[in-house]
Amino acid sequence: MQTTKVGIREFRENLADYLESKTPVAITRHGSTIGIYVPTKPKPRQADLEALRVAGERMQELIAAAGTTEDEIVADFKKARRGRRARKG
Repeated sequence: MQTTKVGIREFRENLADYLESKTPVAITRHGSTIGIYVPTKPKPRQADLEALRVAGERMQELIAAAGTTEDEIVADFKKARRGRRARKG
């Protein structure tokens, strides 16, 4: 993973941006690295997990209402993707 090198002043001034970034940051003072910030992966919030569960249930309902199966949808998707790739070259 690529590390971004920034001076301590820049790090402090743009702290919010660096905290939201997924890229590690090497913090320097006078050109020497004095610390490294390594972001962690955020845990999904309970509301996000619940929304995903509800969306999955709704998707199952739509698939059943269409009278198809997940396997048929996947096969159609793969066929469309192969066709697109063949046209590209």
